[in-house]
Amino acid sequence: MVSKEENILFAAEKLFAEKGFDGTSTREISKAANVNISMISYYFGSKEKLYEKLVEYRIAEGQFFSKDILERTDMNEWEKIVKIVDQFAGRVRHHKCFYRIMQREQLYTDNPKIVAFLKQTKMGFISMYSQILESGLKKGIFTKNPPIYLLHATVSGTLFYASNAKEMYKEFLNDTEEEDIFEEKYYTELNKHIKYILKDLLGYEEN
Repeated sequence: MVSKEENILFAAEKLFAEKGFDGTSTREISKAANVNISMISYYFGSKEKLYEKLVEYRIAEGQFFSKDILERTDMNEWEKIVKIVDQFAGRVRHHKCFYRIMQREQLYTDNPKIVAFLKQTKMGFISMYSQILESGLKKGIFTKNPPIYLLHATVSGTLFYASNAKEMYKEFLNDTEEEDIFEEKYYTELNKHIKYILKDLLGYEEN
């Protein structure tokens, strides 16, 4: 069940993705969420605070799955990498609006709180990769030690670029399938592609 607060957040998320923060009014958000405009002030105080809460909310979701993966004892380090890629790709696919906002924010934001959230997210991923890589090297699961920051850039950069270019690739392939069918196939191939790259970068060979 989506709460009233979440309903406003999700309505704002779509508008921020389409129009940007400055181009979206609180009146538009209240209309999209089907609530009185005063509810935005009640739950968040201001449009800027609503925006910060949205970023905090989505980042907290990502941190939860990251912590869960690190603590798993029923999978080896390569399986953890696979899980991270699957989860990350799934979030980019199913939360397109939020990641469109974040890509824009990386270039244009002057909100110190958003800058801190973005840095926190990136550092969290880098730390997670670092711990998994170090453990995998000790156990002999990985035989190569690539720069961690470039490993993260490879995964996130490939995911974001491919996600943004999906419609262009559909046109290039002259694919006439229904959008949801093409998207399922597209992200399946994208996941496989990233894992092939990571196998080579990490020197991982399946038994």
